Amino acid sequence: MCKDPTDMRASYDTLFSRAKVVLNQDPFSGHLFLFINGKRTSIKCLYYDGTGFVILMKRLEKGLFSRINPIFKGEVILTAAEFALFFEGADLEKRFIESPREIKKSAFPMSQELQAPNL
Repeated sequence: MCKDPTDMRASYDTLFSRAKVVLNQDPFSGHLFLFINGKRTSIKCLYYDGTGFVILMKRLEKGLFSRINPIFKGEVILTAAEFALFFEGADLEKRFIESPREIKKSAFPMSQELQAPNL
């Protein structure tokens, strides 16, 4: 998710460039890149589906998209469930304070005693 406001007139090339330069990510990665306007009333998503780029856009009729807590510098990564809530206009600002960080499986290697024996 790009926290810097994005002009909603931006199209494929501009969003591609922002994903690459501002977010420092590979737009061909298959990730969904989320961009929000300054008023927080509209969002655009850029996604590469393997055959080309797809843009998805939404403008809320009422209310605003959730503000991302300013203590989070740089990129913000949403889970699929969080994205769905955000896309519907739910408030996720507090999530970024209270939610635990993602635990990587490799961070907890199994000890030798817990591994299954080789048969």
